[in-house]
Amino acid sequence: MPEVSHDLLKYFKGFCSTPSVILLFVYMKCRFSLRYRELEEIMSIRGANIDHSTLQRWVKRFMRLIDKKVRARKKPVNGSWRMDETYIKLNGKWVYLYRAVDKYGQTVDFLLRAKRDALAAKAFFSKAFKQHGTPGKVTIDKSGSNKSALDFCNRDLGQGNEMEIRQLKYLNNIVEQDHRFIKKRTRPTLGFKNFYSAAATITGIKNIRIIQKGQIFGYDSTRSVFHNFCALMA
Repeated sequence: MPEVSHDLLKYFKGFCSTPSVILLFVYMKCRFSLRYRELEEIMSIRGANIDHSTLQRWVKRFMRLIDKKVRARKKPVNGSWRMDETYIKLNGKWVYLYRAVDKYGQTVDFLLRAKRDALAAKAFFSKAFKQHGTPGKVTIDKSGSNKSALDFCNRDLGQGNEMEIRQLKYLNNIVEQDHRFIKKRTRPTLGFKNFYSAAATITGIKNIRIIQKGQIFGYDSTRSVFHNFCALMA
């Protein structure tokens, strides 16, 4: 069971279940392709009668805490990025998950947006630059909105400091292939009901994937993803 460090205990005040139980089932939701009702059944097998809606509230509440811990320990990435967006179903409509990996397939960053336009792309790059700084190269597909956002960023960087922008589809295969991991987790949900819930769940899925890739300082390749997650939260 995950042991929670003393400085994190304040986030669990007011909950009937222990921090270890909460984090265990939040991890299971993000690590495996499970619906909330399936998690509810697993809880009952372990002798805990907790409703699936409570499990959903746990996920929405504690994803930000996990995200904060992962970002504080995240390793730097290579300066050559591959950026693309994929589709996530929300209330029967499509929203867009912006993602980038480096040339070795390591996750750079991610951002869920309601629209696919230059403003959304700018927001994504702003978030990625804040965590990792400005890359030397960014490879994108033929999207005009992504190109427009990068051109805007280059104007702010000034002459001589611009990023190299490459629109080569075959070089973007690495990020397009990486989309399948998020699809594998979100497909069983049959779509999300609201944007906040979708963003929180995807944040958790992506952060567990970052741990799985060994992208945090202190990662031990001889231990399981779960034990590395426990060490991060301890």
